[in-house]
Amino acid sequence: MKKKILIISRHAPYGNSIAREAIDIALAGAVYDQDISYLFMDDGVFQLLKNQQSQKIDQKNISATLKALPIYGVENIYAHEESLNERGITVDELIFDNLRLLNSKNVAALLNEQDQLMSF
Repeated sequence: MKKKILIISRHAPYGNSIAREAIDIALAGAVYDQDISYLFMDDGVFQLLKNQQSQKIDQKNISATLKALPIYGVENIYAHEESLNERGITVDELIFDNLRLLNSKNVAALLNEQDQLMSF
């Protein structure tokens, strides 16, 4: 049975494995034909920045993996608008051109539509 699962990514892309674990769960769910959506909020919006220079801290850049999400069927990708604004990030700085921005009220509605929530 297909379930609606929302992955919520709330942590910066580097310094721990949390961001990569969220991506792995999203890809695994998509492979098993689940209806996966992905929401970036709080410091998780930093994962969406173009031109990440992770090689300076000897880390693999996660933006290429994030860009592959639609290829695996994860097409509902959202960013929390207030989180972007609080961090001074504009949509021009993001890796996705078709990213949907949600305000807090829209996030609440999205959460209510899901069968399962997974927060990282």
